[in-house]
Amino acid sequence: MTLSNTPWKNPIGETNHYRVYKDKYPVTEGHLLFIPKEDHVVYLDKCFTGAYEQGQMFVKEGVCDGFNIGMNMGEHAGQTVMYPHVHLILRREGDLGRYENGTPYDPTGGVRNVIPGKGNYKK
Repeated sequence: MTLSNTPWKNPIGETNHYRVYKDKYPVTEGHLLFIPKEDHVVYLDKCFTGAYEQGQMFVKEGVCDGFNIGMNMGEHAGQTVMYPHVHLILRREGDLGRYENGTPYDPTGGVRNVIPGKGNYKK
């Protein structure tokens, strides 16, 4: 697959190395995709840098409390568009939901939670 035949349309930002899109199926409000203009490690590295810098700016501005950056590479990792892309998922306190007593679910382990039971390694 090449960038020209991917489903992403109407970028909200662009550099010489990547385009930024709102995720069509956002995990949280503000979920962004950083898509390299070429399927090359240098361009992909710029996507990670851009996602990190954007996430830091959002935290500084109070848009979110933290963020996850990640990729799904390959069908068994959950990738559905077979062109490399980087997700910036904004995180906010309590965004995992709450227990019946009102206590927020524990986000410890972050992306480790993609495998059930493997998230909180501190328990």
